[in-house]
Amino acid sequence: MVSKRQVFALPQPKREVTEHQMGDIECCGCVQQGEYPPAIRASVPYGAGVRVLVTNLSVAHTMPLAQICCRFADLYGDELNSETVETALAEGDELARPLEASMVEQLQQAEGVQFDDTGLRMEGTLQWLDTASNAWDTHLFVHAKRGEAALRSEASVLKAFGGSAVHDCLASSFKCSECRLVLCHAHRVRALQGLIEPGSQWAKELQTFLLDLYTYAAHSPPLHGQAAEEKRQKYRAILAQAEAEAPPPEPKPGKGRPKSTPGRNLLKRLKDHDDAVVAFAWGEGVPFTNNQAERDLRPAKVTQKVRGCFRSQQGANVSARLQAVISTCRKQERNVYAFLRALFAYQPVSLLAG
Repeated sequence: MVSKRQVFALPQPKREVTEHQMGDIECCGCVQQGEYPPAIRASVPYGAGVRVLVTNLSVAHTMPLAQICCRFADLYGDELNSETVETALAEGDELARPLEASMVEQLQQAEGVQFDDTGLRMEGTLQWLDTASNAWDTHLFVHAKRGEAALRSEASVLKAFGGSAVHDCLASSFKCSECRLVLCHAHRVRALQGLIEPGSQWAKELQTFLLDLYTYAAHSPPLHGQAAEEKRQKYRAILAQAEAEAPPPEPKPGKGRPKSTPGRNLLKRLKDHDDAVVAFAWGEGVPFTNNQAERDLRPAKVTQKVRGCFRSQQGANVSARLQAVISTCRKQERNVYAFLRALFAYQPVSLLAG
């Protein structure tokens, strides 16, 4: 018996074509002419669903333009020009600007916000992607320089922030704001662990102190008055013990400063910014780390790994703005596709928390 090969045809996706016709109405001697919907910008444009799909694939799934066009042809059997994708991204960037302004305003009014930055390769140069974020909102922007120039720029949240700012101990952060500065303790705990393994006693006591204070702050009201002063005195007592264990290096003849040990360098930072070390326990809702900010930067690093670099400043800005919108949608448990479809259909949308 010879078996026959069965061929199964895949069902084609449903396509919907909407025709808009312009009409004139004469009333009281005046001719009134209709208007096309805002989303209609060409004689035969793609609908909002296509623009949402290519935006999501480009930004959220880091797909290059050529792969997006190939995937579109596989799914729908039609060719898609790369310029169509770029036009959709530019339109999304324009529509996202009011949403970005509202997210910046919410972050500036929040009690605790996490700040971080990372390098991006762009047009053969190194630029910087800065973020300000919390559990509800994400703000991302690209700047040519790192530090004070970026933090004082128009796009920065920190320059007009009055709450508790959690960061990685970037020196310029202490110059750019009057807010309460809080150090990220994921870095401090790792650095202390590196000293504990060779046998540092003060590092072990300080790590235990910070973790116990974190546990207390997570289940209790913020510390005030006498209770806060007792914790501060205990912290300073551990640093005094550290001075004996990790004394400053002996001066050497000649020019230049003597080289300090890693323990001494860490101790200096802990003493110089002692209020910022324990500040997470003084305010309600202040995180122990800035891990959320680092997670919000990770998609840009994945995009850079896949594509190699950003081809233009405009492309990097568009990607940052749309990634911030998508990140905020996910934090607020909104359906990203439904939200972007409403955005591209020029319907009223909002990212106000809650």
